[in-house]
Amino acid sequence: MKQLARSLPSDFFPELPMQYPLTLTFKLWSLAPQLALQDATGDTVFCIRQKLFKLKEVINVFSDLERTQLRYEIKADRIIDFSARYNFVDTNGKTMGAVKRRGMKSLWRAHYDIYDGGTPVFTISEQNPWVKVMDSLFAEIPIVGLFTGYVFNPVYAVNRANGNPVMYLEKRPAFLSRIFTIKQVDQLSGNEEAQVLLSLVMMLLLERNRG
Repeated sequence: MKQLARSLPSDFFPELPMQYPLTLTFKLWSLAPQLALQDATGDTVFCIRQKLFKLKEVINVFSDLERTQLRYEIKADRIIDFSARYNFVDTNGKTMGAVKRRGMKSLWRAHYDIYDGGTPVFTISEQNPWVKVMDSLFAEIPIVGLFTGYVFNPVYAVNRANGNPVMYLEKRPAFLSRIFTIKQVDQLSGNEEAQVLLSLVMMLLLERNRG
């Protein structure tokens, strides 16, 4: 039997530096989107199963694969809206950041702002929007469309407000799967790391049908 990755304590972001790169995997053939994030040693960082048909989104973030230890909630600030703000709330009810899609600008190139309170502190931006266009076109071709995951894989950069990069998220070439690698390129505080990782996960849930 496969050994389950050990879960991390509720304050794992500030206390236990994770081993990068991280691997984020979407569970395929599941009606409700599910994903797991693991570090380079195989330890589970968190696990998410998104509930379907929720008018006002609330996503539970667990620290174990069995989804028994709740660590965060991601809460939309409004009912179904393209530019909703998604707040990150810890188990004490404290809001410790948020992410928001940058309106109509994101229709072409995915662009998100990460907030600490009311201040945008990071941005997530899609490096090459043509990748998702080509992926969509090739996906419509019989048989050939099954292999688009080997060719067209988007890359997203996370930058500070001053433009300095801190992380990159890249989709790996894969057949009928969605696996992403997260690489850290600059030091972050524990709270910043939590804000960025939760924002990347929320971004992927929103962008999952675009590449």
